[in-house]
Amino acid sequence: MQRIFISSVQKEFAAERAALADYLRTDPLLRRFFEPFLFEELPAIDQQTSTAYLAQVTSCDIYLGLFGNSYGFEDAQGISPTEHEFNCATQQHKHRLIYVKGETDQGKHAKMQTLIQHASNQVIRRRFNTSANLHPAVYASLVDYLQAHELLRFTPFDASACRDATLADLSFEKIQSFLRTARLARNLSLAEDAATNTVLTQLRLLKNDAPTNAAVLLFGKEPQRFIYNSEVKCAHFHGTQRQKPIPFYQVYKGTLFELVD
Repeated sequence: MQRIFISSVQKEFAAERAALADYLRTDPLLRRFFEPFLFEELPAIDQQTSTAYLAQVTSCDIYLGLFGNSYGFEDAQGISPTEHEFNCATQQHKHRLIYVKGETDQGKHAKMQTLIQHASNQVIRRRFNTSANLHPAVYASLVDYLQAHELLRFTPFDASACRDATLADLSFEKIQSFLRTARLARNLSLAEDAATNTVLTQLRLLKNDAPTNAAVLLFGKEPQRFIYNSEVKCAHFHGTQRQKPIPFYQVYKGTLFELVD
């Protein structure tokens, strides 16, 4: 579940914040992937406010900023919580989404205008007037995020990059064994000692320099570490009736070659 920190001047955006959180929690698609965080929902804790909200920014996956007319309360440094949150998200390399209310920045607090300009120099921001046009904009941004992180897949499963897997998670010995068999059976041109990168590229088992799901299933040291449901369950019964306890039950794990064997 990806956590979204919703940042804004709370008083100015009270209605929009509540409506956006409700939208994220009830949309049939977004609720499967995202959980919004609103500071006003945080229970009473023995912690300074500034420390608490920055800790939440650090623990989130996405920073979503709503910038309007007000700059908000200024601390001793003359900086508002909203700007502190944006700066923290930037320093922590969080995925940042910025939405500015209003067609122009005229009438906005001078420091808010500066913050908007500062953010605009770093990310592409979008404008909105009401929740009715904010929600579709947020939806489009989050679907784009899901696609970019391959959480919402449009390519075949086997051709998609295996999340968190690296070339170090593949067995060079298993690749060599496959090459020996393929050279004998199908005259594969690759040498047995060919580099892993070369083999995977030739077999189209790399996606953005990362092993695909197919690569992990075929040559992984521990395929089920990444694709837990890649297993074969075998049950044997005496006769044609199912019974419990099952007389013989075995779960087989390993690469696809090992599962077939």
